[in-house]
Amino acid sequence: MADKVLVIGVDETEHSFYALRWMLQHFFGPNDIPHNLVIVHAKPPPSSVLAISGPGAENVLPLLDEDLKKIGNRTVQRAKEICIEHKVQNVTTEVVEGDARNVMCDAVEKHHASLLVVGSHNYGVVKGMNLGSVSAYCAHHAHCSVMIVKRPPKPME
Repeated sequence: MADKVLVIGVDETEHSFYALRWMLQHFFGPNDIPHNLVIVHAKPPPSSVLAISGPGAENVLPLLDEDLKKIGNRTVQRAKEICIEHKVQNVTTEVVEGDARNVMCDAVEKHHASLLVVGSHNYGVVKGMNLGSVSAYCAHHAHCSVMIVKRPPKPME
């Protein structure tokens, strides 16, 4: 029987890395069925981040694109380090340009994943509607089970 494939979407937030750690603790123990893990970071296109046009825009977009690539590479590198800490092997990482909702659903199809894991930013209904919830989109459109991992609230001091 082939190993099952789990896909997790990561961004540079602590919510994302919490979801990764949670998943590693719950699915990658010594007695668990072996899984292949695919870590995917969706790099937004520079034009979606910077809404400028006119003279000078062509000079700014390549610089912004380079910064977005660095963020993506740093993000997947940190995710790899977390996997090493948890002694998890069979890890593939990808930085894919595009809208995170589509990138995650496409990764599920590409890798024939049986589970997609995404973190939740806990934005709430109003802010989530304005920003567009990646987790809600994936829950409705991914062709596999979707697990949304919420980071517990920080205790009041």
